[in-house]
Amino acid sequence: MSTAADRDHLAGARTLWELLERRAALTPDAPMLIQPADGNRPDADRHGGDSHGADRVLTFRQVRDRAERIAAGLRDRYGVGRDTPVAWQLPTRIETVLVSLALSRLEAVQTPVIAIYRGSEVGQILRESGAELVLTPGTWRGFDYVAFAEKLAAPRVLVAYHEDDLPQGDPATLPPPPRTDLDDDRAPVRWVYYTSGTTSVPKGALHTDRTLIAGGLGLAAALDMGPEDVGSIAFPYAHIGGPDYLVTVLAHGFPTLLVEVFALSDALPGYRRAGVTMAGGSTAFYAAFLAAQRALPPGERLLPSLRLISGGGAPRPPAMYREVAEELGCVLAHGYGMTEAPAICMGSPRDTPEQLAYTEGHPVQGVEVRVVRTDGLPAATGEDGEVRLRGPMVCRGYTDPALTRQSFDPDGWFRTGDLGHVRADGHVVLTGRLKDIIIRKGENISAKEIEDLIYQDPRVGAVAVIGLPDPVRGERVCAVVERRPGTEPPTLAEIAERLRTGGLMTQKIPEQLEIVDALPINETLRKVLKHELRDRYAQQPWTDPRG
Repeated sequence: MSTAADRDHLAGARTLWELLERRAALTPDAPMLIQPADGNRPDADRHGGDSHGADRVLTFRQVRDRAERIAAGLRDRYGVGRDTPVAWQLPTRIETVLVSLALSRLEAVQTPVIAIYRGSEVGQILRESGAELVLTPGTWRGFDYVAFAEKLAAPRVLVAYHEDDLPQGDPATLPPPPRTDLDDDRAPVRWVYYTSGTTSVPKGALHTDRTLIAGGLGLAAALDMGPEDVGSIAFPYAHIGGPDYLVTVLAHGFPTLLVEVFALSDALPGYRRAGVTMAGGSTAFYAAFLAAQRALPPGERLLPSLRLISGGGAPRPPAMYREVAEELGCVLAHGYGMTEAPAICMGSPRDTPEQLAYTEGHPVQGVEVRVVRTDGLPAATGEDGEVRLRGPMVCRGYTDPALTRQSFDPDGWFRTGDLGHVRADGHVVLTGRLKDIIIRKGENISAKEIEDLIYQDPRVGAVAVIGLPDPVRGERVCAVVERRPGTEPPTLAEIAERLRTGGLMTQKIPEQLEIVDALPINETLRKVLKHELRDRYAQQPWTDPRG
């Protein structure tokens, strides 16, 4: 069992590499990473047949040692060093964690890209990052990532699916580890995470090791995990939640299961063998676990070891807390975070059922939350306004300096664009968003980007894209199209094809299409009243036409 002194020692780490070193020194032989041998390894036979046999388990010392050898190999063969821009588009695997730690050891500037991203988004990210090396999984899930990166003019591409793919070197040749004596405001940017905003292009949030460590330590304190627990990462490790959760693992010394592709029926054997005690990721994950539980005979537990299911990134219906408690037999602790601040609020097993069901949790340690009314004055307790943040986990800004200036108020508070309030008990409730963003399965989707492409169809007079509450996705994407007189409006399939041709990712394509004679508008400003559309279609029954 870790002591308070051990936790304080770990919390004092100033870089991600220092945190790994401290944990490896404290519990070197304790397990850290678990990769299941079955059920979630696409293309495993082509990559060497590792879908059979025992689960892979690496200890904290093994992770440290292997990451250091990979760091030496990347330095020797590719010249990666301090400030070298490197992008990686890799699935959730042991190798991906090793790569990210190796790059941290070298003090490179990492740009993680979620593996399912395609087309124009990735092209813009690679161009803006200036990546000198791009790491990919090769051909994964039927998609050739090497050809894709080369088409986007990546200067050098390295396949990094298996550890054997990665260069190895002598750690003795490495320069000293990253400096730990710099003040927080002088800590260098080492991570660039891209997120979709209200504009049609991704925006790069600038993070240091310290901002990520602060977010992870806040998450760790709220979730109250310990060495006896077994966690899981079933979401993309390239998401900001990846290193956030890694910090939690290092801070509390528990192992975590890595799920390469989340399909619960395939992943469940690995969860059971590992004895996972904490699972989750977002509303869609909670729904998947509930659906699997409901398919079992009465009285049979889906995952008997599970005590906590947790996540964030998408709205969660309050009723889902009760469903999880009654059916899965565990606590649902939902939270609030964003790419710019990976941990803002987090539900905790120590919270009351009412707090867990109806709030996003309490602000995590280190973060300050204030709510500002539309007139710029501080909101009273329980009064809605824009949620603003200040604290060590908030990003340094964006790659675009103009966007940075817009996103921080004169007092240095980060403008989230989210609407909500702080209750008398300090817990935060989100009630809407100033920014016109749809959050589908934890991913931010820009409505304007979709609208602009749909409007190019000559049969469309006007269009509004909205997010509607969805028990599985958190929100689903709905396109409301105003028919152009004298024409037949497009079908959902035709709109989907147009968006794919335009380079949009699959998760941005609407699941629902509604045709209207006229969109509701504000007669003074001539703006579409999207709240009226949300109210109208949220009340109507809907069946997914795609099954």
